[in-house]
Amino acid sequence: MQHKTVMKGVILSASMLFLAACSSTSDESTVDERRSAEAGSQQSIGSGATESERRRGVETGAADRVLTPEEERAQAREERQQRYADLRQEQTLYFDFDDASIRGEFAELLAAHADYLTRNPSVTVVIEGHTDERGTPEYNIALGERRAKSVVDYLQSLGVSSRQMSVVSYGEERPVVRQSNERAWAQNRRAILVY
Repeated sequence: MQHKTVMKGVILSASMLFLAACSSTSDESTVDERRSAEAGSQQSIGSGATESERRRGVETGAADRVLTPEEERAQAREERQQRYADLRQEQTLYFDFDDASIRGEFAELLAAHADYLTRNPSVTVVIEGHTDERGTPEYNIALGERRAKSVVDYLQSLGVSSRQMSVVSYGEERPVVRQSNERAWAQNRRAILVY
C-alpha cells in the first residue's frame, strides 16, 4: 500500500514538473513572439505597412521632428487661411450710436475679407450701411453711407481695389430687429459685406 502511495506521489510530482516546464516555455515563446511582432511592425512603418500604421508613424514622428523655418511659415500661412475662412462666414460688423468708426474687435474680420478680396481680384462686394430708427430718414441714410464708406476705406488700406467694392445705404429701412430698445438698436447699427 505504501508503494502505491509513493508511486502516486512520484507521478503527481512528475506531472507538476512537466506542466511547469510547459508553461514557462509557453510564456517565453509568447514574450519572444511579442518582441518579434513589435520589431516587425517598427520596420514595416517605413516599408510595406498598412496605411494606419504609416499614419501612426508619421504622427508620432511629426511631433518629435523640428520644422524648418520655411515649413513653419507654410504652416502658419495655412493656419491663418483656415482662421480667415472661418471668419469670412461672418459678414456683419456693428457700430456705436451715431458713429461710423470701425471698432477694433472687427479688425481681424475685415482682414480676413481683405485677404480674400486681394487674392481674388475678380470678386466684388457690396457694403450695405444700416442704422437704427432714431434720427430723421435723411440723416440715417447719410450715416449708413458713412458706415459703409468707412468699411471701404478700411479694406482699401489693406490692399483691396476700389473697383471691387460698392456702397449702398439703407439707413433705418431694413432693421434686423423691429423693437425700440437699446438691444435692438445695437443690432441694427451695422454694415454688411454682401458678395
